[in-house]
Amino acid sequence: MSKKILIDLLKLRDYENLLAEGIYKSPDFNNEFKTIRELATFHFTCRKCEAAPCIDVCPADALEKDENGIINRAINLCIRCKSCIAICPFGTLMDDLFEKKPKYNFFNLKDDGELKKFVDACPGDTVTFYEGDEDTENNIYKLIEKVFVKEFIWEH
Repeated sequence: MSKKILIDLLKLRDYENLLAEGIYKSPDFNNEFKTIRELATFHFTCRKCEAAPCIDVCPADALEKDENGIINRAINLCIRCKSCIAICPFGTLMDDLFEKKPKYNFFNLKDDGELKKFVDACPGDTVTFYEGDEDTENNIYKLIEKVFVKEFIWEH
């Protein structure tokens, strides 16, 4: 049976300069590698503003909104100016999402062995193995295969 993990975004916010980062490559995201925390932030933490000032302020046109209102960042266009962070009226974007990190701190979360290494590399109980399924009553949501996220979802 394939392993699954639960990333507690609520607890992760207490840690600055988090070095370990899960990565995911998907055709849903123009075959770009995305960090799991970035995907989770744009899917669940972002308030999905109708006006989306983060998109308008981006000097590199690196942000776009899909048909579901989810923001996507084109990593190859982003210049890491952090204007989107500064203008977000809700402060949902985390500064460290836009920093470059050493490649050896990235873990491929499609691989069970890498999942274990990722869990071990994350501080405290911010990332744990998980045997359940999506549980919206307890704020647990499926992000991608093998990865669940715990986060409070703001609804319009």
